[in-house]
Amino acid sequence: MGKDLYTVLGVSKNASRADIKSAYHKLARKYHPDVNKDNPSAAEKFKEISAAYDILGDEKKRAQYDNNEIDADGKPTGFGAGFGQEGNPFGGAGGFRYTSTGGPQGAGFDFSSIFGDDIFSAFGGAGASRGRSRPRKGEDITYTMKIDFLSAVRGAEKQVNIGGKSINVKIPAGTLDGQTLRLKGLGKTGHMGGENGDVLITLNVAKHPYFNLEGQNVTMDLPISMKEAILGARVVVPTIGGNVAVNIPPYASSGEKLRLRGKGINNFKGVGDQIVTLKIVVPQTKNAELEKVLENMPDENVRSF
Repeated sequence: MGKDLYTVLGVSKNASRADIKSAYHKLARKYHPDVNKDNPSAAEKFKEISAAYDILGDEKKRAQYDNNEIDADGKPTGFGAGFGQEGNPFGGAGGFRYTSTGGPQGAGFDFSSIFGDDIFSAFGGAGASRGRSRPRKGEDITYTMKIDFLSAVRGAEKQVNIGGKSINVKIPAGTLDGQTLRLKGLGKTGHMGGENGDVLITLNVAKHPYFNLEGQNVTMDLPISMKEAILGARVVVPTIGGNVAVNIPPYASSGEKLRLRGKGINNFKGVGDQIVTLKIVVPQTKNAELEKVLENMPDENVRSF
């Protein structure tokens, strides 16, 4: 048996629309990827509760789900609410029954979903008309897109070809690896006048050679020489918006952090900073003069243990 959407949201089957909405918002805040960076399973849970709310939060879809006309993924079951009694797909020991107009009716069963519309050519009346005209939403199309780190943090527009159509995808600034964008109505065409499906694009964000993210802030390590650390220096530092000049204070320590205000992610959540961590790099080749200077320096205790 497939998953139960009411169980996913933690509500009863007679829950009100307000209760369902409240439960979804509570779970979405709990499992949102932005607040669960160290928990990969949270992203999958977030997708699961979002998909459940997409159906139960819509009165029409919820009714279809309750009547077993669609499954937990929103796809038509083809069997309606009448499937199951002693293996009889028509809902009863006596087979299917007839409407007052003479058309066949299988306890809410949509024969066209199994046999095609031609099955109704053998019968007349309103029952056949209702079977043919039931609208169903088109299937969703899933797609995985690889994007570079800077496009994800700065925001970008990308052209992709999905199902023979060229689609312009707007990537919001601050997009994280694994996030999914939903493009409403760009999926497969609905059946019998039903709404079109959606396009679901999951983004794979490539790692950057020196940038990382901490919330709205961009972080990076900045290698500096011993001379720059002791005497101070003005060096060029890359940011997601371009290079900037930064002052290294004299006698800087390895691990010391510099904050570049406003150089982080800029989106609806606000504007972040860039945090630069200094890393002192010692010379890689022998330097007799430097060694002589260091030998003549007085010993200094830099440890507290």
